Order: sequence, then structure tokens, then C-alpha cells
Amino acid sequence: MGRPRVFDVDEALDRALRVFWRKGYEGTSLSDLTRAMRISRPSLYAAFGNKEQLFRRVLDRYAEGPAAYVGEALAEPTARAVVERLWRGAVDQLTAPRSPRGCLLVQGGLACGDEAQPIRRELAMRRDAGVAALRARFERAVAEHDLPPGSDPGELARYAAAVGHGMAVLAAGGAGREELARVAERALRAWPS
Repeated sequence: MGRPRVFDVDEALDRALRVFWRKGYEGTSLSDLTRAMRISRPSLYAAFGNKEQLFRRVLDRYAEGPAAYVGEALAEPTARAVVERLWRGAVDQLTAPRSPRGCLLVQGGLACGDEAQPIRRELAMRRDAGVAALRARFERAVAEHDLPPGSDPGELARYAAAVGHGMAVLAAGGAGREELARVAERALRAWPS
């Protein structure tokens, strides 16, 4: 029988999230993780498996925590309200004082080598799932006559995601709240009415 865990798994995941968010998948070493999580390597492996498995758990945690605004936006009553809440939520999250700048799903695996291709695919799959959720929501909006006739839900979903991802890149480069809010406002002017 193994020894019981002497650390809080949720707290350790939150700490790992911040490291991966700041440094990306490949830029984060096991030493970075164990130091930030305040656990030993054997404890990390016992609780989370390997680095790749830990990263996947962190991505789930990110979706449930810092990126929860995406799911909340999808519940809005109109397509316009969906994108307004989505982009305003992005501005809030991207400029939150206690969060790293940028988006974990956008930056987490952009500069991965060949060995980390499964991570790049995982991040792309999760971004694609977000676009698919937006497309489904906009298909509903078309059926409800909330969007003008001839609107392309797939095109609108890609547009909404591209604006959000673009703001994440700007935030990672140092853009502040006001600049990102102006981007969101400009993008809203292009939304079909």
C-alpha cells in the first residue's frame, strides 16, 4: 500500500497550469513543474502520469476555469450576444492581473518540435472543437432567424474564433485592456445585423 498524497491535487494542477501557460508545453521542464507544484517527480508521476498526461489535465482545468467564459457565451440568447460575451470575456481573461498573458490553447504548443506533435494535435483539436461549438450555435441562430438569410455559420464561427485567437496573440505581445477592447468593438461592427 502506497503512502497517501500529502498535497492538494487541485492546487498542484493550478500551479502547473500557470507554468504551462507562461512557458508553453515544450518550454516547461519537469523541474519547472515540480518546483511550481511543490511536489517531487515520483509524486508527479504517481498523481498525474507523465508530462503529456499532466498537460491534458491542465487543459481540462483551463477550460473549466479561466476559459469558462466560452461556454457561458454559447448560452447567450442571440448570436450577437454570443460574440459580444465571447470577445469581452476574452478581453477580461487576457488582461486579468493574476493570469499569464495570452491563451493556453493558442500558445501552448505553437513552437513544438517533432516529439511534441501529439500536443500540437491536441491543442488544434480543442481549438477546432471550440469552432464547432460556435458553428452549431450559429446554425441554431440561422434556424431561429436570428442571423440574416444566407449567413454562413461555419464562416462566422471561424471569424469569431480568429478574432479571439488574434486578441490572445496581441495580449501575449503586451497589448492592454483598452487596445483589446477596441479590437473587439471593431470586430463587432463587422458582425451581421
